[in-house]
Amino acid sequence: GFMFAHPGTQLLFMGAEFAQTGEWKHDYSLDWHLLEHAPHQGIQHWIKDLNAFYKASPALYEQAFSQDGFSWVDYSDSENSVIIFERRGLSADDLILVVCNFTPVMREHYRIGVPARGTWKEVCNSDDLRYGGSGVGNEGELATIPVGFQHREYSLSLTLPPLGIIMLALD
Repeated sequence: GFMFAHPGTQLLFMGAEFAQTGEWKHDYSLDWHLLEHAPHQGIQHWIKDLNAFYKASPALYEQAFSQDGFSWVDYSDSENSVIIFERRGLSADDLILVVCNFTPVMREHYRIGVPARGTWKEVCNSDDLRYGGSGVGNEGELATIPVGFQHREYSLSLTLPPLGIIMLALD
């Protein structure tokens, strides 16, 4: 999820689309038999959905090689291992907030600053049950509060899934 949201060209090694456990060997086939197991099916479904979301989200590709398409919200929360950044398309309406939790700890009431007032929708969540996750999320939509945070006038209080990434878009 982080690689799909990060600016630049996406990179996916052979077998990663279904979480192959061993290193790829050019003399052998990929371990397609792993798709008989639910966790590998979940990863395959996640990658399929990420591809579709990427294609449908100009904020992720229109300015992938321009500084105008990316900005940090917070990269300094080393205590919680959380990073937050924005991706922007050419239109002002094409904006996605990306929140990554790199620890196995769920974070409740995690405040982030947002650039606009309104309702933000959780459009991607790597911890969704259909991907083999634990189902921790924000139940779809979140309303901003007029509390300034991270150099922005408004903020949201989120639940961050463990070892997860969520993406938010202004509804």
